[in-house]
This record gives sequence, C-alpha cells and structure tokens, in this order.
Amino acid sequence: MGQSETTILNDLKQAMLNKEPQKVSVLRLVVASIKNKTIELNKELSDQEVTEILKKEAKKRQESVDIYRKAGREELASKEEAEIKVIKAYLPEEMSRDEIVKVVLKLKTEGKVTADFGLAMRAVLSELKGQADGKTVAEVVRQNL
Repeated sequence: MGQSETTILNDLKQAMLNKEPQKVSVLRLVVASIKNKTIELNKELSDQEVTEILKKEAKKRQESVDIYRKAGREELASKEEAEIKVIKAYLPEEMSRDEIVKVVLKLKTEGKVTADFGLAMRAVLSELKGQADGKTVAEVVRQNL
C-alpha cells in the first residue's frame, strides 16, 4: 500500500472518529475507487496511480458542478465543490500558468515542442508528469506554437 493510500485510509478513520459525515462519505468513495483499480490491475497501486484516481474523482465532481449550475441547482453544485476540496487536499499542488509557460518555452528552445500540436502536448505532458491541468497546458501550448 502506497503512502497516499495509507494517508487517505488514516484520514478516513480520523473523520469517522471526528464525526465528519461529508468527509467520510467522500473518502469512502475514493477508497472504493482505489480498491476497484487495485483489483482491476491485480497489483498494489503506486502513489502516482492513486494521484491519477484522485484527479479523475475531482474531475467528475467538477463536471457535476458545471451541470448543476446550468440547471440552476446551486445547493447540489456547492455540495460537489465541498467534495472537490476534500479530494484536492490529497493532490499535489498544480503548477501555475506562468510555470507551465516556462516549461513550454524551455522545451521549444530544446526543439521538443514543434508545430505539431499532438507531439507538442505529448512532450509537455511527459515533462510535467501530472503537475498541471491538461486544459491549461493545451491553452499554453496553442499560444506558443
């Protein structure tokens, strides 16, 4: 069991003891997703794989927030946003837009970022290793091609 997974399980136990029902609910869903992926891959997950699961869970909730807002259901949107905050506590801090621009420009001077958007994205994302939002990276790459 990786460090991330252990931390989440310990925090789940602590949230249960502290009687924090919302945090317990979110962490149970996250733990279930981690266990499902562990069963699917038939191996212990690395911290990087757990981080990817957490990002997917946060992204699902963000999509729900957008849908709820369009439907005028602010109470459901704010519930989902609270869940996102719980999940983001376990995610590494994302790079700022300025830091992404620096990486893209560095790769461009090295010749790794070319006019081909797909190849450029692949190079930048492999360099960033999940430290930045893909949508923001795509915007920065488009601006710098």
